[in-house]
Amino acid sequence: MPNNTLLNIENLEQHFPIKGGFFGRTVNHVKAVDGITFEIKEGETVAVVGESGCGKSTTGRAILRLDEPTNGKVEFQGKDVLSMSKDEMRKMRKDMQIIFQDPYASLNPRKTVRQTLWEAMDIQNVVPRKERNQRIVELMETVGLQRHQIDRYPHEFSGGQRQRIGIARALSVNPKLIICDEAVSALDVSIQAQVLNLLKRLQKEFGLTYLFISHDLGVVRHIADRIIVMYLGKIVEIGDTEAIFNNPQHPYTKALLSAIPVPDPRNKSQRIFLRGDVPSPINPPTGCRFHTRCPFATDLCRTDEPHLEQKNPEFDGQHEVACHFALDIQSGKHEAQYEMYNVREVLDDEAEDATTAEDEAFSKTEK
Repeated sequence: MPNNTLLNIENLEQHFPIKGGFFGRTVNHVKAVDGITFEIKEGETVAVVGESGCGKSTTGRAILRLDEPTNGKVEFQGKDVLSMSKDEMRKMRKDMQIIFQDPYASLNPRKTVRQTLWEAMDIQNVVPRKERNQRIVELMETVGLQRHQIDRYPHEFSGGQRQRIGIARALSVNPKLIICDEAVSALDVSIQAQVLNLLKRLQKEFGLTYLFISHDLGVVRHIADRIIVMYLGKIVEIGDTEAIFNNPQHPYTKALLSAIPVPDPRNKSQRIFLRGDVPSPINPPTGCRFHTRCPFATDLCRTDEPHLEQKNPEFDGQHEVACHFALDIQSGKHEAQYEMYNVREVLDDEAEDATTAEDEAFSKTEK
């Protein structure tokens, strides 16, 4: 493991048991995270993206042992996190913090900002008691809040301000790694930009490392150094941010990028529509898990699971993809299939609209 690697994840699994029957026995498992491997270096921001239910938030919770992982290895600064006792884990949490998606739900409504930040410092004993009030004031100013707001309750703040309190709480124990679990998704666009700029400034100021979990690729592009694309509990592509945006190699990544809204109405991007829904993580498909929605799937995709590997060694930097036909798709050999796939989707929508209109007309005639 390289010396500058802060977090190393190997074959991480998080399977939630499904209870059933009279005796409540385990009848199956939800395979939320099913064997993923990656690493995060000191000072970098790694983003995890994907549709809802792909396992990105569960990954963050498993790393912190908020949910106990089923299997795998989590190493933080060379230490095995999963083998630690409760006391050892409590000490380790000082270096590994999280910012939750909902800032209101993650704050105690009965505690003021002062009490919230004091509690974090008291548990970890990182600041002497005599200096804590001054440290709280410094934290408030660092995240863009005012000194006179220190004794207010969470309901007296806006959503963006509450998220700043969550950031201040994470900073209060001087962490090295912060997991941002959809940290800006509940905020307005203008407030998102402010919080993102704040996170980037804090990273430079305090030498922080981020695992940034999000479903918004537009946001991810402005903050991430590397991007991990997950689908149904698996990593399907991982690479530098510019490599993912400028040279996506997995069909799922291409579809995600095509869904990013274009701010200029005169410039219309070609949207890639995926048929069907994400399969159940209880019984995921064999082979490539994306084959049920992929326009390029063959019998090989249905039987053999592809593994992450660098398909294009000419491209600088790490860029790995789990797809049997990544090079063919990238070279444009299957563009016709994309076009036919999208044309069928449009025709199906038009047929459905026509049927709906016909049914409405018939209903009016009956009345």
